This record gives sequence, C-alpha cells and structure tokens, in this order.
Amino acid sequence: MRVFVTGGTGLIGTAVVAELLGNGHTVLALARSEVSAQAAEAAGAETLRGGLADLETLRAGASQADGVVHLAFANDFSSPEALARSVAEETAALTTLGEALIGSDRPLVTVSGTPWVPGSVSTETDPLPTDGPVGGRGRTVTAILALAAQGVRSTSIRLPRTVHNNGTGGFAGLLTQLARQNGVSGYPGDGTQRWPAVHALDAAVLFRLALEQAPAGTAWHAVADEGDAVRDIAAVIGRRLGLPVESVPEATFGPLGPIFATDQPSSSAYTRATLGWEPTHPSLLADLENLQP
Repeated sequence: MRVFVTGGTGLIGTAVVAELLGNGHTVLALARSEVSAQAAEAAGAETLRGGLADLETLRAGASQADGVVHLAFANDFSSPEALARSVAEETAALTTLGEALIGSDRPLVTVSGTPWVPGSVSTETDPLPTDGPVGGRGRTVTAILALAAQGVRSTSIRLPRTVHNNGTGGFAGLLTQLARQNGVSGYPGDGTQRWPAVHALDAAVLFRLALEQAPAGTAWHAVADEGDAVRDIAAVIGRRLGLPVESVPEATFGPLGPIFATDQPSSSAYTRATLGWEPTHPSLLADLENLQP
C-alpha cells in the first residue's frame, strides 16, 4: 500500500514510517522543511514538500495514496490562544484529507487522545471529550469517523498521555522539560492521578494494523501502561536529573494544567483482543531510566 503520512519525522511519525516500510508498504511523507525531507528520505520514504496549512498539498498527497496516516500537530502549548490555533490548523487539514477520500473506501487513520471517565478506566467505546483545552480535536476526530458513511475507511488511534522512546516524549517529556527549566520535578495536586502510556514503537504497530484491517468508523486504544501515578513519574525524573520532587501549582503547566491534574487511566483490552496488538517494549517508568542528567 502506498501511504501518505503527515508528521512522519516526529517521535511517533518516525516509528510509524519505519513500521510501514518494514512491512511492505511505501511511504509518501509530508515534509515542511529541508531537514524533515532529508530525514524522511534517509528513512526510505518519498517526500512531498509542504506544511499542515497547505491544504492543496494535502489533497495532492491523499490523491496519490492508497491510504493516509495523519500524525502532524503543531504542539504549541505556550498559551490557550496558541493551542487553539494548533487545533484549528489540524481541523482544516483533517477535513481536507477526509474530503479527498470520500467515496474511495481508502483508509484514513488519524489520532486523538484517550478519553477520561471520572471514577473509571476509559475504554474504546467511551466518547472523546468535546470541550476543554483540546475539545476541538475531539469534535474533529468524531466528524472524521462519521465519514465512514461516505465511503472513507476512517479510524482513530487514541494515544495515551505519554508516547515515549528513550525517556522522551508526551506529557512525561513535558514534565522533564519543566523540571529542567524550574529546577524541581513537579506534579500537580497530590500526584496520585494516573496517566496511561505507550512506547512509540508499540504505537507504530497499532497504526499499521489499523491501516491494514480496522473497519470504518472505529477507534482503538494504543495503551500499554493503564495508568502510572504522576507522582511516580515525577519521582523517576527527579532522581535521574538530580532534582527535588514536589507538588507545584497547576498553573505551572499552562493551558494543559487541568488535563495534567486529571485522573485518566485507560484500557486497551478490546484493541488487543480484536486487532491482535500486543505491546512488547519497555514501560514508561522503565524507559524514563534512560534520561540523562
């Protein structure tokens, strides 16, 4: 299958491109810079120059492919306004990709976060949140899944709070970044709230499985660790960086503060049983041991 991939040179995208190429697919990767293009081509992918805001380029990429994997996101969490711009850009891009595939029965695999359910472990049947800091992403992905009724084999991989590799990535990566900046490995509240996690190489396998076999309109959980206490995550970060570990104000985490403070464990039991996905790489707490001071 010839697959058009956005975000193919990021932490997750690099793993997904390698997984696709290693299993007989070819990849056309969106590359917004010469550096990104060189990285994608070195991995064995063809490239299409352009960014997520270049809607005509996205249409062209989708038209040349047997399927699409969308991973790109601006990841600007510096302010609520910046985050809103990132969400709006992704919404326009996903809408464009979806429209390009209507009536084709080709797969469109996109990404969202695992939902949180108060007092419970979330599952694949729980709806995505459509309000709050990232509610726009939930609304967009829900609309993309609805394209199943218009001849798009749309599916969504719900990623946990931390997708990691060699101790970096995701919410844990943001905790590490803030710890380096502030001189303290902090966590919101009492730190007992739980975050799910997955290794990037395991997540990449699930993206491939969904591309190859997932039915239209379905959502899947790329969850290896159901939920580690944030205090435990911060403790490993603090020990590896030689920094004190303590509770800090929720505002420390900017617009993501309310999400950081939420207990949000998640299950992937249905995904594993249905698609035959089984994570094999290190857990988050084990992977964080790779952090360098």
